[in-house]
Amino acid sequence: MILTFKKSIMKFKHIFILITFLTIGCEKGIDELNDNPNSPTSANYDLILTGVEIGNAVLQTGEMVRKTGIFSGQYTGLDRAHLTYTTYSVASSSFNSQWNEVYVDVVSNSRVAESVAIEQGVDGIGIGIIKVIRAMALGTATSMWGDIPFDEAGYPDIENPSFESQTVVYQKLQQLLDEAILDLSKGSGRPPSGADIHFDGSPSEWIAVANTLKARYYLHTKDYNSATTYASLGISSSSGNLAVPHGSSNDDANLTYQFFEIGVRGSDLKVSDFLLSMMDSTISNVSPANYRGNTKTNETARYAFMFRSSGGEIIPNTVNGISATDQSANMVSYAENQLILAESAVRLGFLESGVNALNAHRSNLLSTMSSFGAAKYDAYQLSDFENGGIENTDGLSTANSLLREILEERYVSLFNTTENFSDTRRTDGESLVRVQVIPNNGTDLPQRFLYPQTEVDRNSNVPNPIPGFFEPTTINQ
Repeated sequence: MILTFKKSIMKFKHIFILITFLTIGCEKGIDELNDNPNSPTSANYDLILTGVEIGNAVLQTGEMVRKTGIFSGQYTGLDRAHLTYTTYSVASSSFNSQWNEVYVDVVSNSRVAESVAIEQGVDGIGIGIIKVIRAMALGTATSMWGDIPFDEAGYPDIENPSFESQTVVYQKLQQLLDEAILDLSKGSGRPPSGADIHFDGSPSEWIAVANTLKARYYLHTKDYNSATTYASLGISSSSGNLAVPHGSSNDDANLTYQFFEIGVRGSDLKVSDFLLSMMDSTISNVSPANYRGNTKTNETARYAFMFRSSGGEIIPNTVNGISATDQSANMVSYAENQLILAESAVRLGFLESGVNALNAHRSNLLSTMSSFGAAKYDAYQLSDFENGGIENTDGLSTANSLLREILEERYVSLFNTTENFSDTRRTDGESLVRVQVIPNNGTDLPQRFLYPQTEVDRNSNVPNPIPGFFEPTTINQ
């Protein structure tokens, strides 16, 4: 996979330069991806497809996850903009870049890619990939903002796209992913080698990703039966993760690595004490009661994989771990899929199934973390979550104790993704089981991104009154 990505560097060098620009906050689109920069439709669709995938990679693993990480208690800002995010002193303009990444870099360009593909006689797999990426970008958008443009989004001739309700958008996301799966199942229209930086056009991997995304969005809307159905068809091993492949040069390095090691703002941000306390097995743990270890669990190796010390603070491991220069960045993963299965099973009352799904994830953790130090992820039994069990020392019901463990595992395993912000809001009212994130300022956790000033200024259809930072989106009310 990484070899394919590195081959793309020579062909698409200007794209990777663009990644760096986007990472430091530039709002430039990906119009450069055309054979003729003045005529988007003059490009071959596969070149535009590559750009759309990279635009989505920047959206899902760049500044977006630093902001959602702060709002969900995983990062702490120390200076400049990241300090204002930590104190919740945000403005509409704070979210201009992310809106642009969704609607210009992914949605608009995916419309162009699909149109050009159809003009060039492409059907099937290539179209399906484009639809999965568009669905992922719009799914992230509705999770962050609530009501968003959907049907009218990404068309240059529609200057004021209508906003659709969040509940309708989630329904349409499911329909779009169903369409994508049908296209991917046709077997024809596979993109040229190297155009798809993730799976090189392999439809089976993309179908699994689409099903996991369907499960993700059903989890967002608390439809646990449907989440179970589609997670059962989703990513079945870590080799099927939808991840951003990276290389060893500055142009194609992991975006978190770029932020902390190449950019000028790396000292503005650190991993939060709260997240560290959940993982730190040493006597230096500032809140040892938060540590997740027990007689069946040792998080020492995973802590080493995820974090390192730098300048007196703890940051993601940019040397040989989760954010090393050439470390792939997960966007949709086997871990997420298994934990959707686990949570949904417990919420539906199937506790043994929930434990089994959690144990499958833990087994995978053991195989991947052992090289970083002491790792122990023995299989749990349901009795471990009964009153007095090793995971239930405070008298919760068995179901709640198990659910708490699964939500904590999601919080750790999905670090540096947008899903933790989805989870902290989705479970905000579940005081017994939610991850106990404490607001940095005041008494309330953030509930949404603000509509960007750029959209407020030019689109008369922006919701009025504009919802506030602490106002839950519809699905979380």
